[in-house]
Amino acid sequence: MKRILPILALTLLPALFAAKPNVVIILADDLGYGDMQAYNPERGKIPTPHMDRLAAEGMRFTDGHSSSGCCSPSRYTLLTGRYHWRSRLQAGIVNLWERPLIAADRLTIGKLAQQQGYRTACIGKWHLGNDWPITAEQRAQFTGFGGQGGGGGTVMTAVTDAHRATWRAVFSQRIAGGPTERGFDEYFGTDVPNWPPYCFIEQDRTVGIPSELLPASKLVKNQASLQGPALPGWQLEGVLPALADRAVGFIGRQAAAKQPFMLYLPLTSPHTPLAVNAGWRGKSGLQSDYADLVMETDAVVGRVIAALQTAGVAEQTLVIFTSDNGCAPYIGVPPLEAQGHFPSGPLRDYKMSVYEGGHRVPFVVRWPGVVPAGTVCRQLVLQADFMATFAEIFEVKLPANAGEDSFSLLPLFKGADRAIRPHAVNTACGGMPSLRDGPWKLVLVPGKDRTVPVQLYHLDDDLGETKDLAAAQPERVRTMRAKLEELITAGRSTPGPAQENDVPVVRYPRDNRAKAAKGAKSE
Repeated sequence: MKRILPILALTLLPALFAAKPNVVIILADDLGYGDMQAYNPERGKIPTPHMDRLAAEGMRFTDGHSSSGCCSPSRYTLLTGRYHWRSRLQAGIVNLWERPLIAADRLTIGKLAQQQGYRTACIGKWHLGNDWPITAEQRAQFTGFGGQGGGGGTVMTAVTDAHRATWRAVFSQRIAGGPTERGFDEYFGTDVPNWPPYCFIEQDRTVGIPSELLPASKLVKNQASLQGPALPGWQLEGVLPALADRAVGFIGRQAAAKQPFMLYLPLTSPHTPLAVNAGWRGKSGLQSDYADLVMETDAVVGRVIAALQTAGVAEQTLVIFTSDNGCAPYIGVPPLEAQGHFPSGPLRDYKMSVYEGGHRVPFVVRWPGVVPAGTVCRQLVLQADFMATFAEIFEVKLPANAGEDSFSLLPLFKGADRAIRPHAVNTACGGMPSLRDGPWKLVLVPGKDRTVPVQLYHLDDDLGETKDLAAAQPERVRTMRAKLEELITAGRSTPGPAQENDVPVVRYPRDNRAKAAKGAKSE
């Protein structure tokens, strides 16, 4: 019996690891569906060997989506398993110096993992708001500089003693309401890399005290976007390598501690600033800083995977790689396409859009021993589904008021080929929604001829959304509109008791409820 027990333990160990793995979520920023070679082999010209290796060793989803065509709303949905438009953020992004979007009492994937004994870390771009310790009287010292991306506006060349005193007073305090209060034991990042404050934030404090304005020279050529407080000598190129270093260090420490971990790694690239390090300039072979930054981003993915292998935990780690939305058109898409690279692949439009190029994104999962290697899944999935997936992996039941729009992907991970979610809502950055029902997609805005107030596409036959079938399918349009209204009013799209939305939800085409929602949002 004494000899049998060790053998039995060794036999059960892989199963235990498979049941509750380490988790690494790598979220690229503005990486288009067609920017990853595995998704766009014929019209993708940027080498992405490390991303492609993940796909070869795991499962590639071809119908994977963020909830929105832009940043903050997609991050909210990914972390909470709840559609962002149920919150106050029904259009746009979380603004500069804005309060937290995720409520303090809302369950996030980080909190869920913490409850299971995981050590959790968020390393990278947060962009979901903080309780910045800026008083109403101090706010004037943080705005009005005039500098903006492209060098527009009047840029202040120096700051006053009053500015520095206020910045010192504010940045000497802890910054509440951020990642360490929303489910993560550790945080290191830049909040938003192209916005102030231009410094790193570690845990809930700035690393150093910003005391200068970012030089105007760093607000041109898709670098920083807004003028504001910066550390002297702040270099945009240093951000991405620092995030990679921290991620590698976290993996190594946790592996040595033999404590399960969840690493949420929201990268700052290939979003602006297009601050490409010298070793990567020109590497893509295309005349594009963006293309070079995609390659540098791919290398960071490679570093993370290598760190898992070096630490001896690669076989016990579930890795998810995806993007918060599609490629941003302002980074120079026409010149890229002229060189044969199409960042959206076969999809219509780009970042910000309600069309597929805005929110259909790379979506790759690797989990050795569970996810079949080299497989492709064509089922509809959303980043909202991470919450329910982790809950099933952890063998816990979500509360009724958590993960309201999250469906577990675990059956798909294990090779099942059946629909997991019957529908999905994706929005443009401006709030315009679309509803997926199987292959059908309803867009709540008139088409080109404007004779019908909505658009309807059959994506199995028309992935590029070129043939509007709304006029020919009035009954389907009516049924799908009714379904969307049902999803809104129920406060959830999964089975369970009805929940409240945080504010009145704007309906499209806009009606008189939009005014009420706007008022609620401005509170």
